Amino acid sequence: MQNRIKEYREKKGFSQGKLADLCHVSRQTINAIENNKYDPSLQLAFNIAKTLGIKVDDLFLHEGEIEK
Repeated sequence: MQNRIKEYREKKGFSQGKLADLCHVSRQTINAIENNKYDPSLQLAFNIAKTLGIKVDDLFLHEGEIEK
């Protein structure tokens, strides 16, 4: 499942490290999620969305919405 975390993170002006600190995870975790190498737990996904000020539904691209 692809996500839009990087897009929303950059709109907020957050580095990966800043978002990681705010979500109490490592920068490597945020990097892996953004690069679709790791799927966050539901709790972490909600935490990231809350930190970015968006709904969790906005973080992930649904099948058929994936950009090429």
